[in-house]
Amino acid sequence: MRHLKCVLLLAIAANFWECGDAKIGENGELSPRRRRCYDGSLPKRLKKKERKLSLEGSGGGEVCHRLYPRVSCCPSRRAPYQILHRRDARIFSTNNTECSRLLEEIKCAHCSPHAQMLFHSPKLEKDLPRLCHNYCQEFYYTCRGQVPELFQADVDEFCQYYGRRDGGLCFPDFHRKQLGRDSNYLLDEKIEAINRKHNCFCTQEILSGLRQPVGVVHCGDGSQRLFTLEKEGFVRILTHNLELLKEPFLDIHKQVQSGIKGGDERGLLSLAFHPNYKKNGKLYVSYTTNQERWSIGPHDHILRVVEYTVSRKNPNQVDARTTRVLMEVAELHRKHLGGQLLFGPDGLLHIFLGDGMITLDDMEEMDGLSDFTGSVLRVDVDTDCCNTPYSIPRNNPYFNSTNQPPEIFAHGLHDPGRCAVDKLRMDINGSLMILCTDTVGKNTTTGRILQVIKGKDYENEPSMFDLGSNGGATPVGGFIYRGCQSRRLYGSYVFGDKNGHFRILQRSSEDRPWQEKPFCFGSSSSCGSSLVGHILGFGEDELGEVYILASSKSMATQSHSGKLYKLVDPKRPQVPKECRRPVEDPEMLSTACSRECKNGHCTPTGKCCCSPGWDGPFCLRAKCEPACRSGGVCVEPNKCLCKEGFSGAHCEKGERGVRGDGEKDSILEHIIDMTSYLLDLTSYIV
Repeated sequence: MRHLKCVLLLAIAANFWECGDAKIGENGELSPRRRRCYDGSLPKRLKKKERKLSLEGSGGGEVCHRLYPRVSCCPSRRAPYQILHRRDARIFSTNNTECSRLLEEIKCAHCSPHAQMLFHSPKLEKDLPRLCHNYCQEFYYTCRGQVPELFQADVDEFCQYYGRRDGGLCFPDFHRKQLGRDSNYLLDEKIEAINRKHNCFCTQEILSGLRQPVGVVHCGDGSQRLFTLEKEGFVRILTHNLELLKEPFLDIHKQVQSGIKGGDERGLLSLAFHPNYKKNGKLYVSYTTNQERWSIGPHDHILRVVEYTVSRKNPNQVDARTTRVLMEVAELHRKHLGGQLLFGPDGLLHIFLGDGMITLDDMEEMDGLSDFTGSVLRVDVDTDCCNTPYSIPRNNPYFNSTNQPPEIFAHGLHDPGRCAVDKLRMDINGSLMILCTDTVGKNTTTGRILQVIKGKDYENEPSMFDLGSNGGATPVGGFIYRGCQSRRLYGSYVFGDKNGHFRILQRSSEDRPWQEKPFCFGSSSSCGSSLVGHILGFGEDELGEVYILASSKSMATQSHSGKLYKLVDPKRPQVPKECRRPVEDPEMLSTACSRECKNGHCTPTGKCCCSPGWDGPFCLRAKCEPACRSGGVCVEPNKCLCKEGFSGAHCEKGERGVRGDGEKDSILEHIIDMTSYLLDLTSYIV
C-alpha cells in the first residue's frame, strides 16, 4: 500500500511538471512556469554524470551546463551548436575575445528550459533571445564593431526590440532569480556605470530642421561660426551661440542640379575656405549642374568647382557676382561622384573625385572629357596669373607627363567618402597624412581606408585598413581628432557608415600600423540625447571638435529632418578651461585690393585682375578701342565723352559752325579733364 501511494504521488508530480500552469498572461504570452524548449519539447533533467562534466573543461558546452546545471534542453555538450539555426550562424563568429565570450553565453539560451519563452513572441520572431536590459547594453557596446550587420539602430532601439525590462523572463537572469540569488538586472540609474566601463561617448544635439545636409565646415577666422551645406544649394551659418541665421551665406540653388531619389548624389557637394580666408575672403565650392554650353551632350551632368569671394559689405554673405570657375568635369552617372574639396597645411587645394561608375566604353563616348574621374587632384590657387584660376605645383607626380593630366596627385579611387588631413603630423615620408574612406570596386559597399600618397594607383595598391562588408551601408569618412575636449580620443581617426556604425582607428606611434579600437555611444538616459538615423557626414569646428550630421529619414525625402550632433566625452567637462578660445567678430574685407579693385576681381594673393574694358592700377581706367579722338575722354569701356563740336562713338565727327574761339575750347578741355578726374575719384571712393 505504501508503494502504491508513492507511485501515485510520483505520477501526480510528473503530471504537474509536464503541464505546469498553462494560463495565458495579459500580454498574450505563456506563463513563465510553463517550461518548454525552443522546438516545444519538454526540457530534461541532467544526470549526475552530465552535471559532473559541467565542472570539467572550458568549451561552450561546459558554459551552458554551468548556466543550467539541473534542467536543460541540451543534454549533450555539442547541442547548443547543433540546434543553432543556419540564419543565426553568421552572428556567432568574431575574433574579438570579449565579444566571443558573450556570444558563447548567448548560444546557451537555446539550452534554457525556458527557450520557447525567450525566443518566441506572439507579435514577432527574433533571431536573438530576450536579453535583460543591462546584458543587452553589454552585448551592444561590446559586439557592435564586430558584427555591424546585426546592429542597425542605436542602443535604445536595439534593446527595446531585443531587451526586456518589465521583470519577465530574460537571458541570463531567470536562472539566478529562480535559485534565489541576487539578479544582475539593472535599471536606468546603473546604465551610466556600463557606459563608463565601455568608455562610451555621447552625442549632443546642436541643431535640427536641416534640409538634406551634406557637410559642416568652419572658415578659420576666429568667429567660431559653423557653415552647414544643404544639398539643394544653400549654405547657412550657425553662430558660436548656436543661432542659425535666417539669410543664407550662399544661395546657388538655381545653378545646382540636385537629385532626390535614393543613391542620387547630385547637388551641392563640398565647401572649403581658403587658409587665408580672414584676409582674402576666398571660398571654393563644388556642385553638379547642367547649364549653358553643357546643356547638350552625352553626359548626365557637370561637376563644377567654383571660387567665390565674401561680400565687402556683409561678412555673413557671399558676393555671387565674384564667381570664377576653376574646372568642370563631365559625368555620365549619378553615383560615385566624390567632389570633396580640402586644403592641406601646405596651402594647396585637393579635389577628390569618384569614378562616376564610368567604363572604358563610356570614356570613349565622352571623348576624353572625364580624365579626372577617380582621382585626387592637387592645384595651387595662390597665383598672380589673371588668365588661369590655378597653377600646377611643380612637385605633382605628373607635372611633366604627356600621358596624365598634371593636376592628378593620385588615382584609382572608386567612391571616396569624406577625406581628412592631419593638421599636426606628417607621415613617415614627410608628406601630408590624408585618410579617405572608399569602396572596393564599383557598385559595392565593401569598404576600405586609404592613405593618399603622391603618385599611387589605388586600383592596385593595398589599402591601409580593410573595412569588409558594412551590411549594405556605404562608408562615411570623418576626421583625425585634434580637439581639446577629449584626451583619450586625441589623434584617433573617427569614421562610420551610413547605417550609424561608428569606428575609430588609433596607433601608438608613427611607425606602427593603425588599429581598430572599440567605440560606443551612451544611451539617451545617460547622455541626455542619442544619435538616431542615417549618417550623412561629419564636420569639424575651429577648436578641432567633431560633429555628426544625421537624418531620421531617407535622403530621398524633402522634409527638414536633418540634425547636427556634437561628439562629447562624458568623462570631461564639455568646455574645459584650457580649451576655451575668445570669439572674434567676423570682419569685413580690408585689403587694398578688396577696397580699390572695383572693375575686376582679386586673386587670393591680392592682385587686381581687370575685367574686359578696364585697365590701369586697380582697374580704374576704362579702355576705348579705337581710342577717343579730338580730345575726347574714355569714361566707360568703348564709350567716349566728346568735346563740344564733336560726336560719334569715338568723337570722330566734327560739327561745322559750332566750334568757338580758343578760349572756349580751353574751358571745354578743362571741364573734360575735371570730369575724367571726378569719375576716377568717385570710382576710387566707391
